[in-house]
Amino acid sequence: MSTLLPADLTAFLERHAASLDESAAHADALVPALGASGLLAEGVPTAHGGSGTPLSAGVCAIAAVARHSLAAAFVAWGQRAFIEYLVRGRNAGLRERWLPDLLTGRIAGATGLSNAMKFLSGIESLGLSARPRSPGGAPGMLDLSGSVPWATNLRPAGFLVAVAVAREDGGAPFVAALPSSRAGLQRSADLDLIGLRGTRTASLALRDLPLSDDDLIAADARTWLPAVRPAFLGLQCGLSIGLARACLDAARQHGVHAKAVLGEPIEAADRALTETEATLLAGLDDGRFRAAPASLFELRIRLAGIVLEAAQLELQAAGGRAYHRDQPLGFARRWREAAFIPIVTPSLSQLRGELLRHRERSTLAAAA
Repeated sequence: MSTLLPADLTAFLERHAASLDESAAHADALVPALGASGLLAEGVPTAHGGSGTPLSAGVCAIAAVARHSLAAAFVAWGQRAFIEYLVRGRNAGLRERWLPDLLTGRIAGATGLSNAMKFLSGIESLGLSARPRSPGGAPGMLDLSGSVPWATNLRPAGFLVAVAVAREDGGAPFVAALPSSRAGLQRSADLDLIGLRGTRTASLALRDLPLSDDDLIAADARTWLPAVRPAFLGLQCGLSIGLARACLDAARQHGVHAKAVLGEPIEAADRALTETEATLLAGLDDGRFRAAPASLFELRIRLAGIVLEAAQLELQAAGGRAYHRDQPLGFARRWREAAFIPIVTPSLSQLRGELLRHRERSTLAAAA
């Protein structure tokens, strides 16, 4: 399955792919451009303002963007994942208040749940905590404090960020949506990354930030996070699919004279990508990954390996030209983009650790 981008969005991405990787010069025009294209509505039910297509269509939309710019696709993933959180949450008021502006790109949505996904796997504790405002305060009113070390799509003009929060009173951890205008929330300067510098990636510090039940996406993070994880990871896989296809396309284009040597490896990588993508999309649409998350982890790892292989094939096909700054090949950008795929949360090392724990649990259960 593939998605055809509107001509104006394709032109925007082609014109600004290098800029979005190297600076924030065109960063704030990106989310509105994505919203205007209609891509953010792919995979969203019509009842919530979406296209009514299955979740796999959202993955394909992100993959289509990633063929032109991984920075743009990373932002699209953050925006689309936040939309998915509101769709799958039980807070109708939150959806009605924010979904229209999120779908059209008038406001940015940041998925600040990387820490939460690690918490779910037992890798680290939550970085935010909440306490009751006062012993006699209004019911449900809390104060949040802590930090989010890394979040993408924190557009200075205005954003919402999803966070998972531990309760100091011993209650269940929860997930909330915080607007950037809320008192007690401070955004850092953009992080000094080696690439993807137009993604508006920064850290957040929270101190005594007021929160009410109106801000809740999910009252119990431990039950809600596993349910939303397939969408979180599946949409993220669109980054790998699109970048791998871009590298393979470039390898074919630049490897004409080396076709006898590189032709079969390129086609083999393409077949592996097509098969893995088909398995991923089918699994997202039939819901199998909720009960079998390990199989989704394995697909994410496999796609990352295909990306790295595709980047190597592009390098071999381009040869010495790939190392010239004055060559309009785009290779250096895609090489940096490929280096990001293994470390985006959940990183490959985290996924492999989770698979190891899964196998150990299965072995113990079989021996019992």
